[in-house]
Amino acid sequence: MKRILFVAAVAVGLMALIDGVISPGYFPKSLAKIFLFLALPIAAGGIKANPGSFLKVSGKREIITSVILGVGVYLSILGVYSVLSPYLDLDRIRALLGEQLGVVRDNFILVAIYISFANSLLEEFFFRGFLFLGLLRKTTRSNAYFISAGIFALYHLAILKGWFSPLIFALSMIGLFVGGLIFNKLNERNGNILSSWLVHMMANLAINTIGLMMFGIL
Repeated sequence: MKRILFVAAVAVGLMALIDGVISPGYFPKSLAKIFLFLALPIAAGGIKANPGSFLKVSGKREIITSVILGVGVYLSILGVYSVLSPYLDLDRIRALLGEQLGVVRDNFILVAIYISFANSLLEEFFFRGFLFLGLLRKTTRSNAYFISAGIFALYHLAILKGWFSPLIFALSMIGLFVGGLIFNKLNERNGNILSSWLVHMMANLAINTIGLMMFGIL
């Protein structure tokens, strides 16, 4: 358990430094994230199973259920956005994306594709495959749930810094924590990260749909 938590602290701490202080641009940041969230856990011996086994499924029902849940999450995020959009400073968010990450209208579609499919898989491998399923073997079920979901939410602090008002920022953190618990439940029930990846992918697609509207692409 100590090894898992140490690797998680190092990886998330360094990513917070990269996101909140260094701000090297989105693609250099993504390369660092691949090393910290994929290569480091494997090199540290924190992955006992074959990493490919995390994507194995038991049947079609598992995938269908995950897709239905993912569509529900997609629609829910867009619904919440429609309610909160008057309270969001989209010009500020757009400016921060350009200043901190180099994400602008011209490259947003490429970034959105990466976030939806590759970045979501990378985060599921780290936060659920490595952290949650690893902790589930080492500590109590409740500890595994709350520690992994808590670290998942905290990881986004540096990313979302300055984007929202304090209230919306707090709601975002709560949503990320609850989302982490839901992803954990899917992992525990199915013994893989494919189900949570599909739902995570749909959540990111919803956020990217909002981004496409924000940049005037849709």
